[in-house]
Amino acid sequence: MTNNRTFDTIIVGGSYSGLSAAMTLGRSLRQVLVIDSGVPCNYQTPHSHNFITHDGHTPREIAEAAKKQVEAYDTVHFHSGLAVNGKKANDGFEITTEAGEVFTSRKQLFATGIRDIMPDIRGFSDCWGISVLHCPYCHGYEVRNKKTGLILNGDMALEFAKMINHWTKDLTLFTNAPSTLTSEQTNLLKRHNIQINEKEIEAFSHKNGYVQTMHFKDGSECPMTTLYTRADFIQHCPIPEQLDCTLNDKGLIEVDMLQKTSVDGIYASGDNSSFGRAVSLSVASRAMAGMALNKEMIEEDF
Repeated sequence: MTNNRTFDTIIVGGSYSGLSAAMTLGRSLRQVLVIDSGVPCNYQTPHSHNFITHDGHTPREIAEAAKKQVEAYDTVHFHSGLAVNGKKANDGFEITTEAGEVFTSRKQLFATGIRDIMPDIRGFSDCWGISVLHCPYCHGYEVRNKKTGLILNGDMALEFAKMINHWTKDLTLFTNAPSTLTSEQTNLLKRHNIQINEKEIEAFSHKNGYVQTMHFKDGSECPMTTLYTRADFIQHCPIPEQLDCTLNDKGLIEVDMLQKTSVDGIYASGDNSSFGRAVSLSVASRAMAGMALNKEMIEEDF
């Protein structure tokens, strides 16, 4: 791929959402460049669920099939590399990769996702996405009715416990610190037989990412097969902030209903701008971004 041309749109991020937008723009006869580093956030998740026609497929299978279909559109081009810098240039944008390659475009679309921050619990990162889960809609059916733990505290713990309790009645809340639940919240959970454990967690014993035992700092243990939590995160890519895109108080890129950011000509969607971390939602939002981008260029050129 040469870097001496200007594209209609550069898409940073070539996983499901980026590929969905690339297809929409390719079918709109747009010259598109997809820059992808090849490290999706769900790289170690065994199977993807709740995505019609792809239920139970591996993330890699879905991505490979999607890329093969997008490659059929000859106006869509791919470049392997890590985008590290961006700036406004003339009437568009300029993206620089880690290798020093420079690409320019009229419009910019970020499908860059987020980077989860792993807590200081030995074995946690090995189990993340396998048996330590973030979404019951994506994985809850496969672990229904199993002995399940929830690692959270405070108001979020209460709301998530209500949800997970629908999939299993064998549920324990691990606050991993003194509980910050109110007495009313505590009593509500106990009335639904949800136990609360305030011990600090030291490590997980696991086999190939599947939790077997939780170990606490006081030396005690607890057998466990499934855990849910909400990990902290940061933006996977720093370029939207470099280009002055506004982030909300949760750290997500602010977008409108058409996936437009606060900066003219820049769009974002998928995990970097939504709490709906599901493959189906990423694909849908990126298709919307592709249509909105094409319409914006039509209006400018007509």
